Amino acid sequence: MKYKLETIIKQVTDADGSHESPSVSGRFHHEQEDHASIAENLNAAFLISLSGETHRSYSEAVSYLNRYESDPAWEKVVRFYQDGLELIHAEVLNRCYDDASFEKDFNGLYSWITDQKNLQQKQATVEKIRRLFFPEGVSLCEDREEKIDALREKRKIGITGLNPSPIGDPARELLITSNILVTTPPVSKETDELPVSPYLKERLKRAVKEKQMYWYDHPIPVGIAPEQNEVLYGLEGLDRAVEIEKQRGIIDEDARVTCVLSVSVTHKGLQRIAREYLEDEFRKEKNIKHLDVYIFTEADTERLVEDILLPAVQKYSYLRDKSVLQATIGVDGEYGRHYSFLKAIAAFWQVFINRGMKGTFKIDLDQVFPQKELIDQSGSSAFEHFRTPLWGARGIDSSGNSVELGMIAGALVNQKDIVHSLFTPDVCFPPDQIRADELIFSSNLPQALSTESEMMTRYSDDAIDGKSQCIQRIHVTGGTCGILINSLRNFRPFTPSFIGRAEDQAYILSVLFDGGDHKLRYVHKDGLIMRHDKEAFAEEAIKMAAPGKIIGDYIRILMFSHYVRALPWTFEEIKDAIDPFTGCFVSRIPVTVVYLRFAMKAASFFINSSEDGKQEGLDFLLTGVRRLHEAIGNLTGEQNPLIEQFSREKEGWNIYYDILEELENKMNESDPFALELQQKAEGLVQGCRLNFNKG
Repeated sequence: MKYKLETIIKQVTDADGSHESPSVSGRFHHEQEDHASIAENLNAAFLISLSGETHRSYSEAVSYLNRYESDPAWEKVVRFYQDGLELIHAEVLNRCYDDASFEKDFNGLYSWITDQKNLQQKQATVEKIRRLFFPEGVSLCEDREEKIDALREKRKIGITGLNPSPIGDPARELLITSNILVTTPPVSKETDELPVSPYLKERLKRAVKEKQMYWYDHPIPVGIAPEQNEVLYGLEGLDRAVEIEKQRGIIDEDARVTCVLSVSVTHKGLQRIAREYLEDEFRKEKNIKHLDVYIFTEADTERLVEDILLPAVQKYSYLRDKSVLQATIGVDGEYGRHYSFLKAIAAFWQVFINRGMKGTFKIDLDQVFPQKELIDQSGSSAFEHFRTPLWGARGIDSSGNSVELGMIAGALVNQKDIVHSLFTPDVCFPPDQIRADELIFSSNLPQALSTESEMMTRYSDDAIDGKSQCIQRIHVTGGTCGILINSLRNFRPFTPSFIGRAEDQAYILSVLFDGGDHKLRYVHKDGLIMRHDKEAFAEEAIKMAAPGKIIGDYIRILMFSHYVRALPWTFEEIKDAIDPFTGCFVSRIPVTVVYLRFAMKAASFFINSSEDGKQEGLDFLLTGVRRLHEAIGNLTGEQNPLIEQFSREKEGWNIYYDILEELENKMNESDPFALELQQKAEGLVQGCRLNFNKG
């Protein structure tokens, strides 16, 4: 078995240099000793060692790893790779033992590549390799229209009843939410030259020296120019959209739309200054006229728990574990933590602030509603789409299950593509040319398929009409999705706080097959499309975050693969429901896939012979080793640690919704203690409200 795996790895990584890629043996220059070259050589030595003794440089590679295992500068990197050699062999062996279909694919690939005549059939060889490492991508380069139609058919819902009480007044019945992610200034900016107060400058100087805690896709660097600040950009765009709704008479002229923003930071030292920085930025804002904006930092969520929820638990539910509530609710941390809060805050709002609130809808602040195109091409403005009775409808899915469409999902169009059509997919099928790491994993393939199948479905009388039939969504984006508060309170979905990427995809997994007679699902609303503008104004922030985003994508495979195995349903039934795109990150051999992706990607950085390319490769490798080693170490023990964490957070959210229901009932009974907590809740919320143009 070990020899078969080594043979497969040698072929997959082209570690013998027998084909076109020089990424491994061709880059193993063990006589070079500058930092970047050592990093490149250690990475190459790992892949060569993984390829086994038949590789011509095997002995030199093993010796090279051993040479640096006691070097203080490199011992962590060497330990990461040496652990990988053991973990990969163990994982593949165990999977062959436990999974007959995997063993068949494994032996089939080995037999295929050991016949030299087969290797001349390049596309067939790619498919064989993907069948083992990335089965969700098999054959997606062929018969695409047929596969799009098949997935659309699988996602079809037969409607048994529309929502009898849909959202009618979005301005008053819908809570708009979004997240603000704040990071340290770009390394190219001198702190003393930033347009912030002296107090903030001193705090920033300390924060930049700290170890980064969390990585986000494109956080806002403190001190960035207003025209590049996506918070201002997104709120101005939402405000303009609301103004058009008023002009069309969709909402009242005096209506104000409520918008709740969470604030998360990458460094601990930013926690205390994030609010002050944002308030300073908002004071410069002159264009917000139709929004009431509230921001919640970690400190605000702590007060919410300590001052309102915990006293209620102690008063009405004394047997419950209070500490789990404190650990569950907040906004600082991985993406899953603030994402769950931004959904759950709508129930809090309904109980304490606005009894008429019916739903919540999350947007991303690098997105705007393109009202002109929406009206011209979809026939409805943004807020008119929210009034659809499909949101909250019931139906039967293609497997015969009863579903409640209590969640809603729209789609995205890239700014550069909207000139062609509002209905241009934001993710298209990638070109046929395959980079080394894409041979074993290329999420763009299933993402493009599900984008076409789910997001681009249009309801019409001669196909899926949106009246008797509609489409459910598994593939959703972090913005352009929402949930009715009744569904939120009944089903109680959440994204666990260990999810650091694709928090939107993970949200439904927590309740995928819960619900008794009806399962909670997203309804696809055709035409509900936001324009994605991030590349137009956030180029510097995106560039800063790019390496961290790639590493986060690898961690996503680890987390999703272990998360699915922590859920109370079988691996097979979950995969069947969420494939191809969400499910492609749920791997049969996640550690193997991540190690190979990382090492092959690192090699591709080093191939760039320029100094910048070498430095980029070095930074990528060191950051990746630190983050991946920690994640893999936490997940590869005897027991899946996510089982206990998921169970604990589920209990935390159950306490949250139970206590809200109890408080609502007590307030209806004019219970003095509950009414006092309501006053505290109103005071907390007002303290989070932003005052524009004041000062």
